[in-house]
Amino acid sequence: MAADAEEGDYFVREIEKNDGFSLKVKQCYLGDVGCVVWDAAIVLAKYLETKQFYDPSSGVNVWAGRTVVELGAGTGVVGLMAATLGADVTVTDLEDLQTLLRLNIQENQALIKSGSVTAKVLKWGEDVSDFRPPPHYVLMADCIYYEQSIVPLVDSLKLLSGPETCIICCYEQRTEGVNPKVEKKFFELLQRNFNCEEIPSEKQDPEFSSPDIHILHIRRKA
Repeated sequence: MAADAEEGDYFVREIEKNDGFSLKVKQCYLGDVGCVVWDAAIVLAKYLETKQFYDPSSGVNVWAGRTVVELGAGTGVVGLMAATLGADVTVTDLEDLQTLLRLNIQENQALIKSGSVTAKVLKWGEDVSDFRPPPHYVLMADCIYYEQSIVPLVDSLKLLSGPETCIICCYEQRTEGVNPKVEKKFFELLQRNFNCEEIPSEKQDPEFSSPDIHILHIRRKA
């Protein structure tokens, strides 16, 4: 997507937050997988707002002051949600998605009161020294579908995460084509170094959840 993209190249998807404000997320009419808001990204974004993480009435805010890195951020919706809840977020993706990420950060800046969000390039499997010390949370929505990216993705998770890091992974289970094979390979590789815990639907947002979309908490093995 060229930096001088026209306004007409985008359409906006609004995601309502529990406080009544909405994230306004621009998507591209043309482009690859990173240019649209996928269902798993919305399920994950809304999960970050559930009472276990964020409940202003009882003073609970797990996100306040936490460092967060989002992998394969695409439009940035998940990282933007975390930033509006008070986290210090770095949304990452490839070079050609930086324009869209920056546009969406600009578009939603007014909703970010105590947190922060910046966009950076991160190619999976490459150097992560820019993201040190390890973040408190790594977020990833629908990153498991290209067979050739599985090994670098797991490498990035190993490089990024410290003993305290919680990786929250949300993905839509797809049954066609190579998808089941790719998912299986990802989890086989992952489980060598990490423990995975699936989050039951009753802990997810009641409206934004689906039997096909899974949320996992992933932590390094001790």
